[in-house]
Amino acid sequence: MISPEKSTASFLPKPQSGKPQIIIPHRPERNYAELISKAPKTKVKTILVAQPQPEGPKSIYYDLEVKYKMKFTFVPFVKVEGVAGKDFRKQRIVLNDYSGIVFTSRNAIDHFFRICDELRVKMSQETKYFCTSEAIALYLQKYTQYRKRKVFYGDMNNNKELRMLLIKHKEATRFLYICAETKKDEIPAFMAANGFNYVEGVMYKTAPVDLTATDPHKFDMLLLFSPTGINALFHNYPKFEQGKLRIAAYGKITADSVLDKGLTLHLMAPLGHTLTIMVALDHYLKESNK
Repeated sequence: MISPEKSTASFLPKPQSGKPQIIIPHRPERNYAELISKAPKTKVKTILVAQPQPEGPKSIYYDLEVKYKMKFTFVPFVKVEGVAGKDFRKQRIVLNDYSGIVFTSRNAIDHFFRICDELRVKMSQETKYFCTSEAIALYLQKYTQYRKRKVFYGDMNNNKELRMLLIKHKEATRFLYICAETKKDEIPAFMAANGFNYVEGVMYKTAPVDLTATDPHKFDMLLLFSPTGINALFHNYPKFEQGKLRIAAYGKITADSVLDKGLTLHLMAPLGHTLTIMVALDHYLKESNK
């Protein structure tokens, strides 16, 4: 496998007199460490995961089940629906006008290449692809001859590294940010604040699934990965009350959505030196199930 170009410290722009500073749109950030529940960690036997079940026999979920003698149940809370090619045309976006495509999820990659097929567009071999993480970057191999593409990603799976990658290529690149109708706005807000030549391309949308056959309160913990998950929960249960259900969230935007609903957060990542939700969950179960 040929590795894509990785981000390094050299990607960080060096301060020079007469050049504008990088602007990071300010958003008040909660002190999440203080907001995590301090209640004693009691044993966790069942966790409801608001995502599809992993494909294949190997997964860290299955490892944790064996290690801590507990059970995961996977139920997608939302479904992803593609925007039809004829509807995408109404956005008046000519795909080959853009030399840099920004992906923050596998869904974005799936629907970008679906739209390319529907519109019979073949992207230039010189097109650059910017991804939030290595996993997303490697997923491009599903659709492209990877060695012929220019792929950039950060090592730490966070938007800070992605911002630095975008800044490095800002002057010579016209960007297309692939997103859903309900999108995370951190990267577009950064690009707007720093004068990027970019456009947002809406290629898919999310909708809540019917969860009436799934009672969250039959589980000890609920694991959420996006704001759409918590929105889907309240869509199905408008009068939802948390009770004894513990809630874990991946990402600050997801955590904010949980807290904004007046719910208690028991676990989140990234937080401090814990960068992934699975590592955070492993630490939690080590204490709760000892």
